[in-house]
Amino acid sequence: MFTRIKHVMSRQRAPWEKALFVLWFGCFMVGIAFSEIMPFLSLYVDTLGKFSKAQLNLYSGLTFSATYLVAAIASPIWGRLADQKGRKLMLLRASLGMAFVFGLMGVVTNVWQLIALRFTQGIFSGYISNANALMATEAPKEKSGQALGTLVTGIVTGNLLGPLLGGVLADMFGYRITFIITGFILLSVFFLTFFLVHEDFKPVAKKAMLSTPAVIKKLLRPQLVVGMFVTTLIIQISNNSINPILSLYVREIMHHHGNIALISGLVASIPGVANVIAAPRLGRLGDRIGTDRVLLIGMAFAILVYIPMAFVTNVWQLVGLRLLVGISDAAMLPAVQTLLAKNSPAAVTGRVFSWNQSFQNVGMFLGPMLGSVISGGFDYGGVFISTSILVVVNIIWVGFNTAPLRAERRQN
Repeated sequence: MFTRIKHVMSRQRAPWEKALFVLWFGCFMVGIAFSEIMPFLSLYVDTLGKFSKAQLNLYSGLTFSATYLVAAIASPIWGRLADQKGRKLMLLRASLGMAFVFGLMGVVTNVWQLIALRFTQGIFSGYISNANALMATEAPKEKSGQALGTLVTGIVTGNLLGPLLGGVLADMFGYRITFIITGFILLSVFFLTFFLVHEDFKPVAKKAMLSTPAVIKKLLRPQLVVGMFVTTLIIQISNNSINPILSLYVREIMHHHGNIALISGLVASIPGVANVIAAPRLGRLGDRIGTDRVLLIGMAFAILVYIPMAFVTNVWQLVGLRLLVGISDAAMLPAVQTLLAKNSPAAVTGRVFSWNQSFQNVGMFLGPMLGSVISGGFDYGGVFISTSILVVVNIIWVGFNTAPLRAERRQN
């Protein structure tokens, strides 16, 4: 075992493997930066003025949603520029811009400054989508599933660990210092990307840039690619519909006693552990048996996990099921990225991944709204049941869109 570890650590790595390490860290930190402020964002808003309950809810909602709405609009614009100027440049633009935006959030004096910076944060979106696009073009096709599976662990783990880390930092240093610390970390991502990520990029001349219909015509399987956009949307709605009610559900299960905040952080973060372990392995499995099969298996497994969550009787049952959620996420999210990579020519990969990022952002905006509405009408358990129904719809959708892949394998 030790000999194998020594061999892995000492062997000469290809440029794409070195880039993968840096981009994993970058995606991990971006995931944390986007998610760590959520547990205390409304509390921070409350420190910026004297608001009524209705005003606080309104301003908190605006502050939360602004980033994702703007990012959904900006992502295709940056994707077009990425195909023309290179994905590395977009990575540098996003990381440097976010570093300054997060730092400035720590020194605002009123809520409108904070909302404006959250809008600006959406403008500087695109690190994750361009990291995926860069790896999709730099990694060998036969390794793309493994590479993108590894990269997604950074994204998902950062998103899942962020709330727990944010709560700890805010408790130790206060809200403002937490923003400033995050800004410095994102600045380190900028420098690491600048010095250590190599891209063998062949720019597309501006006059040769394709229109949206022309990009779709370039795709190997346009129906499959568009289908994966919708799949991304549904996955993100499903994942994020649970977020607004998770801590409230924990409090109810614990009968309003015990260290609810700590347990809620654990429940929110535990899927990241399973995701880190499972995603690269499931990526390699997809390269062998078909990525579409891994995606369908992951969705079926997600249904088996979500439904029992509505009926748990103690918090440790919920923790165990949330751990299994990490495995289903490890199957679904990298599989979508890999299918997009394998069915997109290099010249339009940036556009394709930026469109997918827009669908992801819309899902991240709609999911919490759906969860809040359903929990109000059908209690917390209803959110898990409705999420399972969404996943069933997604399985049918994916099965239809990936049917040509299965037919092709049967012919071969």
